[in-house]
Amino acid sequence: MLLKAIVFFPFAGALISWIAGRKNEGVRDAWVCVVTAVELLMCLLLLRQGGSAFIGGIFASGISLQADGFRSAYAIVAAVMWLFTTVFSQEYFREERRNLNRYWLFILFTLGATEGVMLSADFMTAYIFFEILSMTSFTWVIHEETKEAIRAGITYLFVAVIGGLILFMGLLLLAHSAGTLTFSELPAAVAGKTGDPVIFAAGICILLGFGAKAGMFPLHIWLPKAHPVAPSPASALLSGILTKVGIYGILMTITCVMTESAVFGYLVLAAGVITMFLGALLALFSVNLKRTLACSSMSQIGFILTGAGMYVLICASGAEEESGIALAGLMLHMVNHSSIKLTLFMAAGVVLISAHALNLNEIRGWGRKKPLIKAAFALGALGISGVPLFNGFISKTLLHESILEGIAVQAASAGLLKCVEWIFLVSGGCTFAYMLKLFLCVFIEKNEDTARQASFDAQTSYMNIGSGTVIFGSSLVMIVLGQPFIAKALASVMTGTNVLEEFSAFSWENLKGGLISLGIGALIYLLFVRKILMRENKYRDLWPSRLDLEDSFYRPVGRVLILVGTFTGRVLADSMDSCILLLRRTVLHEHRPRTKSDRIGLMDQTKGAIRAMDAFSGNFSFALMMACIGILLILSVLVLLSILHVNIDF
Repeated sequence: MLLKAIVFFPFAGALISWIAGRKNEGVRDAWVCVVTAVELLMCLLLLRQGGSAFIGGIFASGISLQADGFRSAYAIVAAVMWLFTTVFSQEYFREERRNLNRYWLFILFTLGATEGVMLSADFMTAYIFFEILSMTSFTWVIHEETKEAIRAGITYLFVAVIGGLILFMGLLLLAHSAGTLTFSELPAAVAGKTGDPVIFAAGICILLGFGAKAGMFPLHIWLPKAHPVAPSPASALLSGILTKVGIYGILMTITCVMTESAVFGYLVLAAGVITMFLGALLALFSVNLKRTLACSSMSQIGFILTGAGMYVLICASGAEEESGIALAGLMLHMVNHSSIKLTLFMAAGVVLISAHALNLNEIRGWGRKKPLIKAAFALGALGISGVPLFNGFISKTLLHESILEGIAVQAASAGLLKCVEWIFLVSGGCTFAYMLKLFLCVFIEKNEDTARQASFDAQTSYMNIGSGTVIFGSSLVMIVLGQPFIAKALASVMTGTNVLEEFSAFSWENLKGGLISLGIGALIYLLFVRKILMRENKYRDLWPSRLDLEDSFYRPVGRVLILVGTFTGRVLADSMDSCILLLRRTVLHEHRPRTKSDRIGLMDQTKGAIRAMDAFSGNFSFALMMACIGILLILSVLVLLSILHVNIDF
């Protein structure tokens, strides 16, 4: 009963909040805080109680829920983030009250859907809630309803819908080959089927489907654009939790389905390394506070995916005991990244509502005389940079250790994995460099405009008690989870093993890796940020706009697909008119002079197709057209399976 309440209570609470908001906004805001607080209490009880639940008679296979160490722990993380961002939202929206009823409705809907994914016992349950939260969280991106927000919303919807359809295709293939989608049954069902092309294809589809939500390259295009336009509390949830929903699906895939496939491990590793390094590079170039944090999230997802790839490679080599380091590292980094981005995005929200800007040159010097938020941001920066004694250091050290374990057990790929190790260290150095850039810019340096700096220094009341409590309170997690005995206990709960019993976080070998990365970061900051990215004492964004993957590839390809589709449709429609005209002349012997409307040439078809395309390529129909293409792909798979006389049974 507790499991069902955790998942469905926020849905009921959302409807009540919407009804209350139509009458009294104060009651609604208080009710939302109550809902998130009760949700956290229920999740804390779940950690001790555990259990499973099944709801039949809904969808084809019902809804199956399961609570174990990892699921329960992350249910708590999600509930904490929702409660803290809800409290912070009370101040964040104190002036801008537009669309708040819609905002709170979908915030609570997404909470229930997120808990549904994290507590799912099979892929189909996870998929159902995954699709729900994709649609409900879309409203966060377009909340401001500006031109930039709408465009980012289209991109987010496009990636979410297509990713969901590809994921569904993968689940069909997996259900066909394995006969089940239940997590506990899948390892035995796929044992010995490493070379099965159907299972491998299913794994790729599932990776792409969940990777779209996680922000994995090359499906990351929504992430750097959605965060700057979304409200800061929503950005904290998008970065801290919704990306982890995608990682959760990938985690279930590597631990339950693709454990024995070294090829799949290399694919995940490649995606992780590219995502890790590219995200760090984008963050380094960015001069927008929230965009930098968004690109940072992409990079940290890459760190987690790198650990996922190493887990599969180590398992595929037969060294399952050593794989526990990678599993513990990626799970801990999931929790650490969630807590870090909660603090940093809420701090960015305070900057935004106080300075009404996000450009680093405009907010420079804002926090010089604001010690509380300066300390909170510093703790978040130290945590994400992997500085010893803070939470990111332990999880990144474990991920680094997993690469070293991979080098030891995958001798044939030792050279390749050594390159991966150095990319890992350099990416960590970039993390330190861009966080150092943000901290020094906002909290240490002075603004060039002396009048603006004076107004910043005069702001003594920049956040209320509630916001200060949740921001500074969340920042203390960086210290708490940075203590080895606490990190070991958390890893033991989530993995169900004592894999870190002999792990020494502060051994010289582990400290050396962290110090090398920080040293690289210091050099990058001094030689690249200060010497190249700054001119005339101003931060510059030198990243070429032509390298935008969405504008340079996805949208042009989409326009071509739409043009081909509309052109084909017009040709088929006009061909029917031609057939009718032919029948009238040959069978009915009707003869009349041809008019201009009868002569439809290739140029006319093309112009008509372009006009039809332009009518909707700039609005939501663009994303929906891509959804139709995805549906056609799924139908193609179903037709193929029916030709092969394959029955799909979930």
